[in-house]
Amino acid sequence: MLTTRAMTAADVPACVAILNHIIALGGSTAYDHPYSEDFFASEYLDEAPVANVAVADGRIVGFQAAFDYGEGLYSIGSFTDRENPVKGAGRALFNKTLADCRVRGGVAILARITSDNAGGLAFYSRIGFVDDHVVPDDHTRPDGTRVDRIVKRYAL
Repeated sequence: MLTTRAMTAADVPACVAILNHIIALGGSTAYDHPYSEDFFASEYLDEAPVANVAVADGRIVGFQAAFDYGEGLYSIGSFTDRENPVKGAGRALFNKTLADCRVRGGVAILARITSDNAGGLAFYSRIGFVDDHVVPDDHTRPDGTRVDRIVKRYAL
């Protein structure tokens, strides 16, 4: 059974393992360097006002955070287990994060996705995000390739 809940400090090792595996695969996140548990906790537990995990059969299978951009805007980041994926984890996380952002008085959620992340672009479109704007050459990959950032918006 798939459930969602707020992220806790005990979830950090599993979340870091998911994130670092995605980073190692390359091309589907703007993060290019592995996270330490301490750095992850400082960003996702201390900085993000909304941070949730998806749990299936007692195992963390994904996480999502929404960072406060001010004026009711939240920027979302979503990561699900690529080694042992669980169908529906991304959608379940978004439903929880959406509710949390609404409770906080949010007006919109932004997803800032690199243009070479076809899976991420498709996911956010599928759950109702619409194209907002493009930031040209916003990210440089380790090999020097410059990629645009596509900003999608979900109105609350």
